[in-house]
Formats: sequence, structure tokens, C-alpha cells
Amino acid sequence: QVQFVESGGGLVQPGGSLRLSCVASTSIFNIVVMGWYRQAPGKQRELVATIIKGGGTNYAGSVKGRFTISRDNAKNTVYLQMSSLRFEDTAVYYCHAPPNGPWGQGTQVTVSS
Repeated sequence: QVQFVESGGGLVQPGGSLRLSCVASTSIFNIVVMGWYRQAPGKQRELVATIIKGGGTNYAGSVKGRFTISRDNAKNTVYLQMSSLRFEDTAVYYCHAPPNGPWGQGTQVTVSS
């Protein structure tokens, strides 16, 4: 069973940028869909972005144009490049292989002035 470990979270100012990484314990070459999700305090976990094996991407409307998901199959890693960060982007961000794959442990992103 593949395991995911997220990193790259931290404290960032509004308008700033951050890159999250999700490293898999095994090859992700054959994982068709990889995704980033987030959960803010008091809110449900929500989909942020997905990327398919061939490179196609989908984004939540709230992050479209600001976030970019990518994958490097050779490095067994999925990235989430976050820019123009807003207070409402504050959440724990999770790596996941939908619909029934494992979840990472999450990494905290805090946007604050």
C-alpha cells in the first residue's frame, strides 16, 4: 500500500507563495489520479486540485488561476504551487489518490499578516 507524506506548509503573508510537496513511498506512475485537498477549521474537507496520469488538471473555483498542481512520476512526487495566497486559504492540506486511495498526514498552511 502506497503512503504519502506532505511537506512545505508554513506561515505566509497574504499575496505570498508556497509550494507543497507530496512524496509517495512507491511509484505513482500507475496512479491515474492524484489530488490535493484541504480542511479549514470548522469546515468540511474539500477538493483543491487533481491531476491525471497524462497531465490533465482540474481545480476548485476558489483556487483556479492561483494554484498549480503538477506531478513528477520519476520522483514519486506531486506538487501544489500556491500563489496570491489569501486568508481563506488557511487550512491543513492533504495529498490523496481518489476515490479510495490513502491519505497523507497533512501539512498546515497559515496565511496571516
